[in-house]
Formats: sequence, structure tokens, C-alpha cells
Amino acid sequence: MSRLPLLPDFPRPLLFAHRGVSSVAPENTRAAFALARQLGIPGVELDVHLCASGELVVTHDHSAKRVTGTELEIESTPWERLRDLDAGSWKGPEYAGERFPLLADLLDEFGTDLYWDIEIKSKDAKDRGLEAALAKLLDRPRLAGRIAVSSFNPFAVRRFKALSPAIPTAIIWCRSKDLKWYLRRGEGRWIAGTDFLKPDKALVKAPPPPWGRERAAWTVDDPAEARRLLALGCAGIISNRPQELGISR
Repeated sequence: MSRLPLLPDFPRPLLFAHRGVSSVAPENTRAAFALARQLGIPGVELDVHLCASGELVVTHDHSAKRVTGTELEIESTPWERLRDLDAGSWKGPEYAGERFPLLADLLDEFGTDLYWDIEIKSKDAKDRGLEAALAKLLDRPRLAGRIAVSSFNPFAVRRFKALSPAIPTAIIWCRSKDLKWYLRRGEGRWIAGTDFLKPDKALVKAPPPPWGRERAAWTVDDPAEARRLLALGCAGIISNRPQELGISR
């Protein structure tokens, strides 16, 4: 099966602000994505969950506890309950009142100003409707060529790809014990049939073979490390501090 190129209309290296410019603003909030646009960072990476009432909520953890102080599971809580949580005060008083954004709202506001790596957050192989909701939301002609979708979960990626074959997809992996043992070397690429790869930066040791998939490495906050990865042929860099890497954009 042929692979789609990763965002081919944009120059290399691709540069993604990880959860927005999360070194400065609270991660995965409107403020973090607005700052990326303000600083001229061309791309953003973010995380999406399907909440209990069916909206695609942008936040990293399955629980709201770390960034809001409130012990709620995103997937089992309706948007009406999540929408008013303060997801900014933990970063600093100047961000008090920042909320979890909906992916739909971010795409409406920033959609054609940035390119996007949307990470599906899914715990297991069960289909809960997230991928179908995401495929429907991304079916917007104005976003064509600006979107990539990725996940640690190969079953989620495979479901999404079946619904949106024109959007490039990636598997993410690392050596963490939080990831199932059989996925710690990127084996999910075979389950999901991905177009590109998203390895932990520490796992990029050599250039890819000529037939290899493109790579976007995470999470890269050191300029020397970014240079090393680019020299090894990485097409993209995902960083909490993209504004400090010295990458031309």
C-alpha cells in the first residue's frame, strides 16, 4: 500500500509546538496555540479525547486532575461539566481562567494559520466513537493538506485511517513501561498501516533507509539535539520550546 507524504506542501523541517508553546503558556489551551501563531511557529501538536457528551476535547491526560485540580475522567464527563474548569492557573496567575478548548473551536480560529498534528488519546482497542467524530470534524476542504493524525494506539489509528484515507497518520512510541511491551519498538506501524513515524527522540539513532517512512521526533527542547535529529533525516521536530531551537521557519 502506498504511503502518503507528511504535509508535503510545507517546507522542511516541519516544526510543531508541542501542546502549543507549552513552555510559556498552559499546555493545550487557546493561549498556547495563539502564542504559537504569534511567534510564527508554523505547526502545532495537540491531544484529543472524546468526552461523555460527544465533543472532542483538547487536553493530554485522561484525568482533569493535573491541570485543573479536579478529579474528573475526561471520557466519562460531559462537556457541560468540563467546559468551566480552570486549566490555566497551574501555570501562573496570568493564565487563570484558561479553559479546555474544543478541537472544533481551535480549527475555526487557527485552522488555516497553522498545520496540525492531532494525537488521538485512546486507552485500548475498543471503538468508542472518537475516530468517527474526528474524521467527520476534519472533513473540511479548507484544512486539506494541513492535518496529520497520530496515536500511541495503533487500533485507533487504523480506525481513523479507514474513515479518512487522505489524511497522513503516524504511530508514536517510546520505551516507557506505560506502553504495552509489543509496541515499544514502533511495531504499531504494521497494525495501523501508518504513513509516517513519531519516535521518542532518544530512539532516533540513524538515518532512515531509502524506503523508510518519514519521521517526526518528540519532544525536542535542546537546539543541539534538534540539529542531531535533522542531520539524521527527521522531517519534523516537536518541541515545547520551538521558539528557542533556531530552526528557520
